[in-house]
Amino acid sequence: MIRLFHAPLSPFCRKVRLTLAEKKLEVELVEERFWEQTPEFMRRNPAGKVPVLRMGAMTLSESQAICEYIEETVPTPPLMPRDAAARFEVRRLCAWFDDKFYTEVSGKMLHEKVTKKLAGQGQPDSRAVKSAAAALKYHMEYLGWLLDHRRWLAGDVMTLADFTAAAHLSSLDFMGNVEWDRSPNVKEWYTKLKSRPAFRTLLADHLLGFQPPSSYADLDF
Repeated sequence: MIRLFHAPLSPFCRKVRLTLAEKKLEVELVEERFWEQTPEFMRRNPAGKVPVLRMGAMTLSESQAICEYIEETVPTPPLMPRDAAARFEVRRLCAWFDDKFYTEVSGKMLHEKVTKKLAGQGQPDSRAVKSAAAALKYHMEYLGWLLDHRRWLAGDVMTLADFTAAAHLSSLDFMGNVEWDRSPNVKEWYTKLKSRPAFRTLLADHLLGFQPPSSYADLDF
């Protein structure tokens, strides 16, 4: 039994869910109210973060480490290239989205528009939301530039870099924060990803008190 303690809109949890689904590994999802920092949750991960994955005798935390562990133990289909330079580029882009993009865009949006409401922490800070929306335009331009030169984000084949970026963008898309028509090649890339079977559980997500736009689960937007 594989069990994932997660928050539905967390891009880090979504990244792990996509990896598990692509590898055709069945998983039990356990929703975690991570902001409550319960003793049981803190025992699972003293860092107080989701995701936490129980896989066999292992209890794993940190999304990148989890995904690479899955890749090494279930190598088919591959999500990391064999070439060292290509693997570096995948890891560089994963870090870009999990660090820079999350800090400037998805983390701000999720905290202000979702976590605050769920945790009863007050109203969104409009300045933070505007800052994240402005930063998103810059990141979409960078994605567009990458896809002008490559078939997928890190090269000619789909990798964990694509799943990482899509995990963050899918969380924003659930909130209706992505202007896809501004970036046609990014929209085309995302359409290919969300049409994959691995994306089905993400597109079926429901969150009490939140309603995604109709285009969120529409494979043709």
